Amino acid sequence: MQIARVISLLLDYPTEGIVAAKQDLLHIIAESSLADVRKADLAAFVERRCAGNIMDWQSEYDSLFERGRSLSLLLFEHVHGESRDRGQAMVNLMGQYKEAGLEIGVRELPDYIPLYLEFLSTQGEENLVLGLQEVAHILALLTARLEQRDSDYAAVTHALLNLSGVAVDLNDVREQIATEKRDDTKEALDKVWEEEMVTFGPDSKADGCSSGVSKPSESQRKDQYVPINWADAKDAASPSEPLANSSREEVNHEH
Repeated sequence: MQIARVISLLLDYPTEGIVAAKQDLLHIIAESSLADVRKADLAAFVERRCAGNIMDWQSEYDSLFERGRSLSLLLFEHVHGESRDRGQAMVNLMGQYKEAGLEIGVRELPDYIPLYLEFLSTQGEENLVLGLQEVAHILALLTARLEQRDSDYAAVTHALLNLSGVAVDLNDVREQIATEKRDDTKEALDKVWEEEMVTFGPDSKADGCSSGVSKPSESQRKDQYVPINWADAKDAASPSEPLANSSREEVNHEH
């Protein structure tokens, strides 16, 4: 679905390409299956962001998603944290991408939400919905935390929840996070640096997955989705746990 690719693009690192594609993005949003209120909020997000300074947008993006782990765009940060289960989950997800024709690379971790959305967008509408339903508890956490920080990025995650069709009680999630301590403060980040172990050697960098090298063929792109075993929302990792070292480079998207 095109709307999944649009949301993938909006959750990725902001570039001039997004600004240039504004009208196309707005058209896809208007023609999507989103509820009217979600269409309006998402369109307003695009209009507002594209009208601003790109460097300011990039700076805010880094502040939101690259500091601390409570708003991490890596799905398994919220499920497995630093547990060993995370490694196997990465392998399983990369296996799905490979079956769908996405060549394994080193530029993105496979659980990076924009990459996950791009994958789901190639698997047919039913599988897209199933894939979003499996991570709805994570999307709800992100939405509530973005609202808590008065960020208009909440419009983007709200749209994903709407696409999933899951009736999430956001008021309950908001209550759960009401007493969370911010993990993006200087003090919190300094504590992470103090506690985090530095590793060297060939295993010091995690493998990633790039969507810009090989796209699924028509024979590969549908009916290949196999649900991932995600943890329940109650088992999601606490944002107070250390943020894993990972690097982000821009994903190439087709416009």
